[in-house]
Amino acid sequence: MEGWLSNTLWMVGLIIVGALLAVRVAPTDPAAWHVDPLSARSPAPGGALARPDGGDLSVPVLNATPSDVLTRLDAIIAATPRTKRIAGDVASGRITYVTRSLIFGFPDYATASAVAVEGGSAPVILSRLRFGVSDTGVNGRRVQGWLDALAADPT
Repeated sequence: MEGWLSNTLWMVGLIIVGALLAVRVAPTDPAAWHVDPLSARSPAPGGALARPDGGDLSVPVLNATPSDVLTRLDAIIAATPRTKRIAGDVASGRITYVTRSLIFGFPDYATASAVAVEGGSAPVILSRLRFGVSDTGVNGRRVQGWLDALAADPT
């Protein structure tokens, strides 16, 4: 009986390690994630949507062009730990990033753009998880941090 329990625990451990490894090495298809955040629906509870015409989070209106807002937002997002750009650039008007969780490496995808609105320009951010159904608010907190940083430095 004791050998059976030991073998079972080893098998469960190997399955867990295998699943975590699969999450870390799963390929990313940029075309699947590099979507227009203005036409997206809210991904909650597995993500967040911030845009001037509604969404899960309010966005600041900045006295700048959409290109300037996206340039500043790109710098803020790129400085986020474990985050890298996977598609797009400021010139195309849309950028998609992947941010991985610290311990298990779960990927979250965020697509950012900016639009002209009355009084200036506003960011648009769609952030969503890849695995699971709920992110316990992680994407919303991350996006809110980016928006707060953008609003705090209106230059």
